[in-house]
Amino acid sequence: MSPKRIGILIPSTNTSVEADFQRLLFDAVTVHSERLYIPDGTMTEASLDLMNADLQEKAALLATAKIDVIAYACTSGSFYRGTAWDEQVRDTIEQRTGVPCVTTSTAVSKAFQALDVHTISVMTPYPDWTNQKLAQYYAAQGLSVKGVHGDARAAADGHRAINDQDPAQIEQFAHEHFDRDAQALFCSCTAWRSLECVQALETSLNVPVVTSNQATIWAALHTIDSLDKAKPVGRLFSVLPAQ
Repeated sequence: MSPKRIGILIPSTNTSVEADFQRLLFDAVTVHSERLYIPDGTMTEASLDLMNADLQEKAALLATAKIDVIAYACTSGSFYRGTAWDEQVRDTIEQRTGVPCVTTSTAVSKAFQALDVHTISVMTPYPDWTNQKLAQYYAAQGLSVKGVHGDARAAADGHRAINDQDPAQIEQFAHEHFDRDAQALFCSCTAWRSLECVQALETSLNVPVVTSNQATIWAALHTIDSLDKAKPVGRLFSVLPAQ
């Protein structure tokens, strides 16, 4: 029997998504990627627009690999244009390819629903404008966002540098800024190596920790009925998405 195949669409500068998928997946599921061009540097709406201009063409190329699900793996790229933009991204990909699609922003929302979490504290490597868009998006999804804390140094250093930040620095940043009245921690950005911090942060903070890549992998695996084909990371992997 052929393995199930997950296709991922990722920003061209991102080197963390594929590594995280490979870190968790067993041989029964394989991952195949296509890159969406984005210039290095500080994130702007114009750079995200440029990245998404390639969406239909790149999705169609990815679909030729006969994959079972497409994961659009860019958190900001799926929320920066408002509450319905992630649905538009999903619909665009599904209509172009005929392949089911999950987006990171939606996957994170479903993760918190499945965990019965209503209040979150958020850590990011984003500039301020992106943090504001994030707060608006998740508030519209029914979550109480206690705080969005952006690592200004990471944001200023550009996309490539975010991928190379040591997970220990992410863990320290989360400890320093976590809003203690939140039910859970969300580490946003598929380029951030926050998945590697999940177990340590859940132990020290005693709350569920959700990261962009973790939620995307979880949602994609559920779509192809393969949650048991991956190494579970964090409390999220003990629950199923709400129907």
